Amino acid sequence: MVQQERGLHFIQGAAGRIQLTLDLPVGAARGIALISHPQPLLGGSPRHPLPTALARRLRNAGWIAVRPSFRGVEGSEGEYDAGVGEAEDSLRVVRAMRDSHPGLPVALVGFSFGAYVYARTACALEHEQAVEAIVLMGMPVGIVAAGREYPGMPVPQRALVIHGEADDIAPLSNLLDWARPDARPVLLYPGANHFFRGCLDRVIDTVELHLAQATSVVDTSA
Repeated sequence: MVQQERGLHFIQGAAGRIQLTLDLPVGAARGIALISHPQPLLGGSPRHPLPTALARRLRNAGWIAVRPSFRGVEGSEGEYDAGVGEAEDSLRVVRAMRDSHPGLPVALVGFSFGAYVYARTACALEHEQAVEAIVLMGMPVGIVAAGREYPGMPVPQRALVIHGEADDIAPLSNLLDWARPDARPVLLYPGANHFFRGCLDRVIDTVELHLAQATSVVDTSA
């Protein structure tokens, strides 16, 4: 259950409360989009410009945009758990939002460390109640420059994987090594860095279109 307190929204997670930043559309919602944020150890939060831009655009397109704060970020309790506990919390957020808005399709839009978290989340939900759309942007795989390691996850083939050619935070070569055995498609933006500088608006256009197409067969009128 989503609870409100002094204008903030929370649900209960395994390690304590999870804070949610909600952007609500005008009129009837077409779906629920969870949008994740970058690595907390590097200062990542829902206030980062990229998840903020995604949330505003998707809200304007009719989505309930939900930006959870990972463990230890803003009002979320608990401690950093290398993506494992964060994925468990994300499952709880999906369930809570589904309970609050039954019948609406759900999309996971992950960025950077948050893309790794949502890759884990999407895999778990395939055995429970799969989400209708998955977008993974700048997803780290393997050992990255900072020395952290992110195991490659067997995400569903329908996931849209977006990456910048010049990403020096989540190296493209690692991602391609992960994608190659299953011939997973990767949407590449030539010359773009980890934050898709110079082409972010076009990337968000693509995300918005993908979510619309992935949920177009879902009837939410009943």
